[in-house]
Amino acid sequence: MAPKVDQAELAKRVLNGERRALARAITLVESARADHRAEATELLAMLAKARREALRIGLSGTPGVGKSTFIEAFGTMLTAKGLRVAVLAVDPSSTRTGGSILGDKTRMERLSRDPNAFIRPSPSQTELGGVARRTRDAVALCEAAGFDVVLIETVGVGQSETLVAEMSDLFVLLIAPAGGDELQGVKRGIMEIADLILVNKADGDLKPAATRTCADYTQALRLMRARDDDPEGFPKAMMVSALSEMGLAEAWDEMFALGEWRKQSGHWSRRRAAQARGWFEEEVRQGLIARLTADAGLRVAMAELGGEVAAGRAAPGAAAKEILARLQAGSGPERE
Repeated sequence: MAPKVDQAELAKRVLNGERRALARAITLVESARADHRAEATELLAMLAKARREALRIGLSGTPGVGKSTFIEAFGTMLTAKGLRVAVLAVDPSSTRTGGSILGDKTRMERLSRDPNAFIRPSPSQTELGGVARRTRDAVALCEAAGFDVVLIETVGVGQSETLVAEMSDLFVLLIAPAGGDELQGVKRGIMEIADLILVNKADGDLKPAATRTCADYTQALRLMRARDDDPEGFPKAMMVSALSEMGLAEAWDEMFALGEWRKQSGHWSRRRAAQARGWFEEEVRQGLIARLTADAGLRVAMAELGGEVAAGRAAPGAAAKEILARLQAGSGPERE
């Protein structure tokens, strides 16, 4: 058995920005082992006292839109400006085996070698929305390590991807140039949380299509979005090319300006407070689920009641109420 990690020493190394320490800390928070969870909680509590913050940018887009190419070009541009950039790229996991490819470092070879960048592929572990449960903890670790920007890449586009907003300061949606029907394929929920829509691959023969697509999304955003945490002109659609790096600097200027406006207007602190509360509530929910699965008696009761519900002999609501009552009582004995 590996020796217990010295949390104070690991916290010190993370605060010093040591990449190996950061990688080790993220491995710790991603572990499902009870002893590792206890160590991770202790470590995060220590690091929270530093109160460091980065600009958290959520990024999503349909498969094939060029997310990895965009992140590499965009991240390299930011590090050239002297910024430290962390990329948390959530890879899809198999629902059958739980395995994942974790190929982001191979797709971002140039950025992965940048001393001012840190790329962490993380399996989604079948979490809803493609955002790994411990990604929030990983974001906090990257902030503690002194990174200026944290990019959170999600698996793909879908209504459940709105979960990324719960851990981001702003949300960017990457779109490929296409005909008018493309707009119909994007869920309204994604459009409602997108602060910036970037039409990628706006180069060569695709530039005319990108121009039309950008105009379509600009119009759609005007029709459906009106929020008090949007400054004048936001949300907006822009054209970029990760391949030629066209528009990347302008896109960063808009992201930075939006972040600064939200800080000065007070929306930043209120958003972070709401996210922290939501984070706490999610931890409570996950803790209750963990208790259900850890208690042998409750597991037996769940299996029995699940069978009765499946056979139509019990109503789902009544069966759930019985399980919750047993959980509240602190035990899960087998049914008589």
